[in-house]
Amino acid sequence: MSWLRALRETARSGLTVERRRLAPAVAARGALGLALVIGFSLALFGPAVAASSAFGAFQAAIATFQRSWRPRPTLALASGGSLAVSTFLGYLTGAHTVLFLALLLLWTFLSGLVWAAGPTAGIIASSNVAIMLVTITLPTSVATAAGHAAMIFAGGVVQAALVVLLPVRPWGAQRDALADALAAEADYARRLRHDPVAPFDPVPLMTARSAAAVTPRQARRRPAELHGPRRLAERIRPVLASLADPAVGAPAEGPQRDRVRELLAAAGEILDAAARAIRHGEPVRLPPAAVAALRTPDTGSILTDRSHRAALRLAALLGDVVETAEPRTETGSGAEPGTGMGPGTGSGTGTGSGVGTEGRAGALSAPSSEAAPEPPEPPESADPPGPLGLPAPRTRPTLLRLAPLVLAQMRAEVRPGSAILRHAIRVSAVTAAGYLLGLVLPFGHGYWAPMASVMVMRPDFSQTYSRSVARFGGTLVGVALASGVVQTAHPGTYLSAGLAVLCAFGMYLLMRTGYAVSQVCVAAYVVFLLGMEGSGVTQTVRDRVLLTLLGGLLAMLSYALYPAWETPRLRGRLADWLAASGRYAAAVAARYAAPAGPGSPDVREALLSARAARVAWHDALGRAVHEPVRHRGLSHAAAEDAGHALAEFGRAAMLLEAHLPERGAPPLPAAAGLAEVLREATERGAKAVRERGEPVWDDLRETVAAWDTEVTDPLLRKAARLLLDALDELSAALADA
Repeated sequence: MSWLRALRETARSGLTVERRRLAPAVAARGALGLALVIGFSLALFGPAVAASSAFGAFQAAIATFQRSWRPRPTLALASGGSLAVSTFLGYLTGAHTVLFLALLLLWTFLSGLVWAAGPTAGIIASSNVAIMLVTITLPTSVATAAGHAAMIFAGGVVQAALVVLLPVRPWGAQRDALADALAAEADYARRLRHDPVAPFDPVPLMTARSAAAVTPRQARRRPAELHGPRRLAERIRPVLASLADPAVGAPAEGPQRDRVRELLAAAGEILDAAARAIRHGEPVRLPPAAVAALRTPDTGSILTDRSHRAALRLAALLGDVVETAEPRTETGSGAEPGTGMGPGTGSGTGTGSGVGTEGRAGALSAPSSEAAPEPPEPPESADPPGPLGLPAPRTRPTLLRLAPLVLAQMRAEVRPGSAILRHAIRVSAVTAAGYLLGLVLPFGHGYWAPMASVMVMRPDFSQTYSRSVARFGGTLVGVALASGVVQTAHPGTYLSAGLAVLCAFGMYLLMRTGYAVSQVCVAAYVVFLLGMEGSGVTQTVRDRVLLTLLGGLLAMLSYALYPAWETPRLRGRLADWLAASGRYAAAVAARYAAPAGPGSPDVREALLSARAARVAWHDALGRAVHEPVRHRGLSHAAAEDAGHALAEFGRAAMLLEAHLPERGAPPLPAAAGLAEVLREATERGAKAVRERGEPVWDDLRETVAAWDTEVTDPLLRKAARLLLDALDELSAALADA
């Protein structure tokens, strides 16, 4: 992609306004906290302290809006505390340009490295640097600086207290993540009706898994219905695929295929009903037609062999989903001991809400005249059984225990070739340059330039450039409007404070619709807030806009001069995905040689690694699309074809996983050889991909040919052939690169 086109695409992305579901109650709560802090500070301490405390409350509220699974009060306190420390240290050195510049370089470099811990930590750290540049201009002595820092932290405390006292949809983020995972399964089931080999995007399941990790405090309060459905959704995914795929199930056309389509449609409706119930915390309302389709006794006479067993397994798992999705009274860890599942449920969670033969789970059970479903599956390895029968929650470290982990992640990024390290170097150099230019230029209040730079810079090209354009456009509008009001109406202290709170409410309300929209409100907020004390009133719209433009241009120039392009690393990302997928397929094949049941921990861990590698590949591919560099050995078309081939490879392995033998079943010795060859061949193939070679699969081809003669099970023979075909497709895609 040329530079001109890249700039055009990123500019369009930055100025895009999306229609999103708004959260006015949460926005009003954040604005209320800000109003309380400003009003209290004005009444007792005056405009300067009010401005400092307002920045603390403003930033703490923004932290609670970030996509994080930690308790919102914790995020608010962490934001307020870190900003207070930043401001106080900044003031101690602010009178000495050299000392402050050294602190600014160090602080900004560390904030850049913090992105290694994730976007939430990175955004909070970057905002601390930006706000520090403003707040250090307000105090006049060390004592008042300490007071300002205390008030900044108090602003975070107020926001944290309001989250506790005025809860708005508790556990809403976790409910949405789990509901999105079930809705993704429902959509997958519907797509399989028309495309039996449709791909499945694992991101919703990965997000739900991340949301399921809780701190010890959260574990004591988590609603019971958020415990089990994610694991059931994980088990439903391969069952849906095996039921729909004509290579291992029902024929592509005919009565069996019609029955499979009915079951898939019913599964989609049941999963949607469970998703709605979890999202809103209400009872599950099952569609009668879908329940009837799953209960019909005709299934046994129409479907045969593996298709019939998959249909029974699907009905059992859906019954478990419905039962675990029912809201229940919390006791202890948030779970309510029950009397077990209704008949026909087979996940083995053993924690029902007393749903018996007449309950919802029983309503989805197969009639007793049909064959019994497969035996229960043990919980996944990462979640050992808890005291009430439910799997113990996945733990998330507290902030104190998280600190050494974050430091370790930051140290790991201090190495050549690290995109995070390059970002830290870029952002620290640009912020220092912007600060010095702000001092030299005759505009006054030169912090607008470095503040713009540090807020728009991200580790990747597209976000940095799109945010730079959005920041300039939003600041131009926001500063023009706010400065116009200040210059014409001359609002007093309290009216300026009220206008600042109104702008903050607009920012909280619209921040998810687009960066440009939120920056209109942020720019106006800063103008009104500083206008309470009269600070910056003499600075013209032109001065503020030019400084913001300067900061954005410095950010964009820094990435052009010292980039961290994703395009050259695409082959490495693809190789990682290939190797991880090979380990997953090998782990599945090995379970046929040494049956350990469907809940094998090694299979589960390999699957999670393959998913992570797949997501890393797609994220990298999405970033590389907008980069103005040559493809360097992997064109966009070749990358798409290679990604499709590896997705097919993973789907074939998933079909094998769906029918893993139970513990104690007769072993299949030939599967051990297939597993070993899969692992070795994909490792060599990954090495060839990294070195820009074309992987070959001759040893795997020989093994699959021998497999066809040694194995009589048609499922295993077809799945092995599908694995080889997918790898051949990968080689063909790379040959055309």
